Amino acid sequence: MQNGHKEILKADGLYHVYESKAEDGNVVALRGLHVTVYEGEAVAIIGPSGSGKSTLLKCLGGLMKPSAGGVELAGSRMTRLTGTELVKLRQKTVSFIFQDSNLLPHMNALDNVAQPLRHQGVLPGDARAKAQALLDRLGMGERSRGMPEELSGGEQQRVAIARALITEPKLILADEPTGALDPITSREVLELFAKLHNEEDVSFFLVTHNREVAAFCERSLELRDGRFVAQHGTDVDIADLSGSRELIIDDTGTVTLPPDVLAKIGG
Repeated sequence: MQNGHKEILKADGLYHVYESKAEDGNVVALRGLHVTVYEGEAVAIIGPSGSGKSTLLKCLGGLMKPSAGGVELAGSRMTRLTGTELVKLRQKTVSFIFQDSNLLPHMNALDNVAQPLRHQGVLPGDARAKAQALLDRLGMGERSRGMPEELSGGEQQRVAIARALITEPKLILADEPTGALDPITSREVLELFAKLHNEEDVSFFLVTHNREVAAFCERSLELRDGRFVAQHGTDVDIADLSGSRELIIDDTGTVTLPPDVLAKIGG
């Protein structure tokens, strides 16, 4: 446990290989990753494009089966669950926010947000009332009847965020959650995340290139070529990651302090 909190998400020895018939052969996206997220903790994954961040997120959420290694969600090892058991576990534990909003094209914004509650058996009127309240909170109240094709990219993303929050999940997995938002809306979304995080102990695992999103998290893990290479604190410098590394992780998983930190403490 960390600060008395239980593990909400844990991965051990996670590998993922994309098979390819190209001359270069198969692509190894994840290389033996270990990561733990505790209840009420916010963790960011940072690093260059193509480093394996989105693949990691899909494996952790049970949307993609890793080539090797295991993932536990709320104490259940996902690779041992049936498809039905996995769906039920995800419904009561985790919500996803993707770069692509993935809204259902035949439903308006309100019904898209209410849909997860309908899957849980909530009455239509109650589900829509809760959905409308969330859309109001995200500045989308007047657009609740809009169809996805009528909404801008930022509006679609806000609808997707509302849909992710409506089930009151214990954990939110998000891939660039503010990527399509303007600066003002981005800050409003982060304020909402902070409220859920601080008042309701919701855990977050966020892939981002945004400094403000990373700073919202207690720690950021730097991923390069499928491996974690460093850990950063809330003062992470997205533009120059080498300058904000608090811990360095080598290929064997050994953790060391950066040279400048060692010098300061006389190491």
